[in-house]
Amino acid sequence: MLIFNNTTSSSSYFLLTIFPGLELGHVWISIPICCLYTIALLGNSMILLVIITDRSLHKPMYYFLSMLSAVDLCLTITTLPTVLGILWFHSQEISFKACLIQLFFVHALSFLESSVLVAMAFDRFMAICNPLKYATILTDMMTTVIGLAICIRQVIIMFFMFLGLRNMSFRGGRELSHPFCYHPDIIKYTYRNPWIASFLGMFFQLYLTGTDLLFILFSYVLILRTVLSIVAPKKQQKALSTCVCHICAVTVFYVPMISLSMAHRLFSSTPRVLCSILANIYLLLPPVLNPIIYSLKTKTIRQAMLHLFQFKGSRRSNGRGLRER
Repeated sequence: MLIFNNTTSSSSYFLLTIFPGLELGHVWISIPICCLYTIALLGNSMILLVIITDRSLHKPMYYFLSMLSAVDLCLTITTLPTVLGILWFHSQEISFKACLIQLFFVHALSFLESSVLVAMAFDRFMAICNPLKYATILTDMMTTVIGLAICIRQVIIMFFMFLGLRNMSFRGGRELSHPFCYHPDIIKYTYRNPWIASFLGMFFQLYLTGTDLLFILFSYVLILRTVLSIVAPKKQQKALSTCVCHICAVTVFYVPMISLSMAHRLFSSTPRVLCSILANIYLLLPPVLNPIIYSLKTKTIRQAMLHLFQFKGSRRSNGRGLRER
């Protein structure tokens, strides 16, 4: 917490908002928002539970999927208190320290999800382009090394982020555009030149996520070239079908994130309601849709879930039978 000692202002808080102008409808708005949060929490928890308990899913592809679900789960938990605080209790105030801590978690988890999507793209590349080497290269040890490399990368990123914000001072008491702290949103209220800080942040984000996205696109160029070289149409369709879930996950993550970042930095006249909608899409779309997509499109995940429910049901019935005896 000592790094925030220089973050001072006449007021020591920001004001969070959600859907500006619709404050009277917060109770009704909270119903679909709570449903989406429930789906995100239960869906990602179920994916994690199934992969942990089912030994047949202890493979690199599902290890990376479990990482994705863990990141989505953490991101959901990070923003849940402030969102529900505004909707249920009209609690808009958030201290500078709490705001900056939430900001670091939101951006760290976003960068982490981007890195996991790159790892999943590499997994699909190896499975389709080099199937004979897949088992020898993507071993459990290599998967662990990739996971550690992703974590180390985030630590380095967050270290430089701390250095960039440690000496900044903000104008307090200002109203933010979102129900959570987001770097392009709060940087507008710094005493220093906000344009320089904003575009430095944009460069930093585009450098990291842009590099990840380029790697993913390059992987799919190689995958598509390999698939088109396959003569049998059924084999082509089968190979592409294994990438559908990952392509959907990449789309629902990068499109809202880039749209929100551009809306803040490039279009100063963007309506606040639109920024709020984009923020909530960016916040909830990946955690909600990822477990649904993988559950519907991945047969092994579906079967593992059914086996888990059947096992629990049989244990309950056996327990009742023993009690009756």
